[in-house]
Amino acid sequence: MFPQPNRGKSSLFSGSIPTSQKQRGYPLKDISWHQGRIKYLLFLSCLVISITNLYPAAAHQVEVAGDVGGTLHVEPNDNPQAGEPSQVWFALTRRGGRVIPLSQCNCQLAVYAEPYAAGEPPLLEPQLESVAAERYKGIPGAEVVFPKPGIYELQLKGKPVSGGRFKPFKFKFEVTVAGGSTDNTRKLRDVNGDLVEGESQKFPIWAITLPIFAFIAILVVVLQSMKDGRE
Repeated sequence: MFPQPNRGKSSLFSGSIPTSQKQRGYPLKDISWHQGRIKYLLFLSCLVISITNLYPAAAHQVEVAGDVGGTLHVEPNDNPQAGEPSQVWFALTRRGGRVIPLSQCNCQLAVYAEPYAAGEPPLLEPQLESVAAERYKGIPGAEVVFPKPGIYELQLKGKPVSGGRFKPFKFKFEVTVAGGSTDNTRKLRDVNGDLVEGESQKFPIWAITLPIFAFIAILVVVLQSMKDGRE
């Protein structure tokens, strides 16, 4: 008169495990194996990204003073060379992103050669002009000819004129100048009396080949994983 036990349910709690369920345990090993491959791929990807972001090294420097932000860019490609004209421009923005044009700023630019002593007069004082660069219009810019390779400090200070509503500011940007061409180096030696080594600003070979090999390694690992997964 008692109900008969459900044989289907008893099999779930039995000590023996069906063959189909035993086979389901194998994908766990595959998952852990694939996770190791994924970590390896992520490592290689980070390596490629870090190398590709290594050059150029100093692009678009940003400084903030009070309620004004300033972004420096040096043409060409933030890699100025000694004895060659370089176009520098400063994107000035107020808090909130509103652009400060040169017409609203009494700005002055001074160039110092590092190292310099306090109170020392600037090496150069380029005249600022309104320029248009990227998405900015009317921002301060100037043409600068750095006399020889080395580290320079560009100081930009400004205060508002009529129509400008921002606090006075002073920015300091560090710029590394490479050696120019052989002709310009010879001219610098004649004018300044100093011998300046000429060097071209090129990427080292390893900076180009290493990302390529890393990409090939990632591609090989991915193809191998796909092949093993099909098997």
